[in-house]
Amino acid sequence: MELAPPAIKRGILRAFDSGTYRAEVSIAGSLSTTLTNVPVARNIATSAMVAGRHAAIILFDVTDPTDAVLCAVWE
Repeated sequence: MELAPPAIKRGILRAFDSGTYRAEVSIAGSLSTTLTNVPVARNIATSAMVAGRHAAIILFDVTDPTDAVLCAVWE
C-alpha cells in the first residue's frame, strides 16, 4: 500500500490541552474540517497556545487526519 504524500496545512487553533499536549484545530479554507486530539510539538510553549492563533499542521498521511502534528503557531 502506497501512502499519500505528506501535506502542510494552515489552520486556526480552537483549543489546547496542556496536560496531554493535544489541540483542536480548524483547517483554513474548510468550514467543516476540524481536527481533534492533534499532537502538539513539545518545543511550543504552553503560553503560545492561545485559541484563535494561526497554526501549521503537518499531515503525514492526508487520508488519516489522526496522523498529524501541530508544529507552529503565530498571531
